[in-house]
Amino acid sequence: MATSQEKKKPSNNDLHGTRRKHPITVDGVLLDGPLNDSKGGEQFVQDAFQIILEEAIRKGTDASEQVCEWKEPDELRALLDLDLVDAGEPHEKLLERCQDVIRYSVKTIHPRFYNQLFAGLDHHSLVGRYITETLNTSQYTYEIAPVFVLMEEVVLKKLCELIGWKNCDGLFCPGGSMSNMYAMNVARYKLFPEIKKQGLWEVPRLAIFTSEECHYSVTKGAAFQGLGTDSVYVVKADERGRMIPKELEEQIFIAKSKGAVPFLVNATSGTTVFGAFDPLPEIADICEKQGIWLHVDAAWGGSALLSRKHRHLLTGIERADSVAWNPHKMLQAGLQCSAFLLKDNTDLLKKCHSANASYLFQPDKFYDICYDTGDKSLQCGRKVDCFKLWLMWKAVGTQGLEERVDRAFACTRYLVNEMKERAGFRLLMEPQCVNVCFWYIPPSLQGKEETPDFWKDLGKVAPFIKERMVKQGTMMVSYQQHGTNVNFFRQVLISSQVSLDDLDFFMDEIERLGSDFQPQ
Repeated sequence: MATSQEKKKPSNNDLHGTRRKHPITVDGVLLDGPLNDSKGGEQFVQDAFQIILEEAIRKGTDASEQVCEWKEPDELRALLDLDLVDAGEPHEKLLERCQDVIRYSVKTIHPRFYNQLFAGLDHHSLVGRYITETLNTSQYTYEIAPVFVLMEEVVLKKLCELIGWKNCDGLFCPGGSMSNMYAMNVARYKLFPEIKKQGLWEVPRLAIFTSEECHYSVTKGAAFQGLGTDSVYVVKADERGRMIPKELEEQIFIAKSKGAVPFLVNATSGTTVFGAFDPLPEIADICEKQGIWLHVDAAWGGSALLSRKHRHLLTGIERADSVAWNPHKMLQAGLQCSAFLLKDNTDLLKKCHSANASYLFQPDKFYDICYDTGDKSLQCGRKVDCFKLWLMWKAVGTQGLEERVDRAFACTRYLVNEMKERAGFRLLMEPQCVNVCFWYIPPSLQGKEETPDFWKDLGKVAPFIKERMVKQGTMMVSYQQHGTNVNFFRQVLISSQVSLDDLDFFMDEIERLGSDFQPQ
């Protein structure tokens, strides 16, 4: 006998509706069935996935393949035929286009890609991205994204627990820069809630404090929010790149003497270049004493919280008011996956950002509207970034994520020890994180007196080697000038695909590519 639930279940006819016997044309447009060719589309997806699997995933993670096939812009533009046309192209041609896109793109999942603070491939996270792209939903209401609203809540709570918070709030953002800007906006609203309605005219001049080694999003955020870049007081860092607490106190005093109101200190856990960790306990003491919001930009170094060996680098982070953390970096969750985490759980995010759009956040819905989290965000449409991290976490567990962090630090230690045994490699400093900053001194400069001319010539070595490695496609690593330091390499080691052979190859290749460098 059928249950009451089974009786209520609609039949196929109910779901599909009444089929019309004759097609209908409206304004000259035939409305007979879907516009798209579903079978053809499914076949295209199937064929495209085979290309993705072979060309992007298998070859992209194969150390014997090139990291990139370099082409100059004009040449690449001609090869790709980027112009858009009036008539659509056949599937076969489109599949060729897909192959070309993969072929000429940089393989950031390659084990010899060390150029950014993201790298490597997690297959489970990748599947998570496939699914969310296919479902094509937005993370703003329970009505449209029931699974992902609940999932985001769980993932954010777990991240907060790792920080050391029992209660928290937060959301996933489109990158660490936006997470830092959220911190500024919420901290400002907390101090002057009237600013939301009355604007900057009704509040005094405000001041932000951050290390000279901070991420550039701090000054960008100050400009974007109408505070002006002059409102950012830059605090000196020590020789290791860490904010000096006494200098912070001095800058706060200077700001107050000018009539500004200090409202936010941005501390960094894992600076972009050196991977430095600011001394959070001392900074937190100052913030508590002065009544200033403490935000920790842990976009890069936050994942060390998963490691029992290395979480000491973030000692004191539990005292922060807000934290930015990017799992798409060291954890390899895939771009983009950035969390803004807030210790306050009094709905401060929603109070700060809500606009109560009646067409989206109706107050009389048939479910608990506390699950409509979209009004906490500055965005309306918001991609589902929690699923890729959740699925990866489910696959490998907290222990598996800890192993990734520990392995990245172990690879760093191996590389540093090996560099110390090779002539020509010179570290700028012992790494605090997994950033290895070094110069390569080619044979033509080895043993020479380190005069200004020597350093001028050495500054040309990294660009010389970088050009060769990119054009030959063997690997990719970044370089930069920094302060008074001439160009040096910044090697970043996070990819789980990296082996000791890759690390040995890296040093051998630097030596090979720079062996014939001659000062000009």
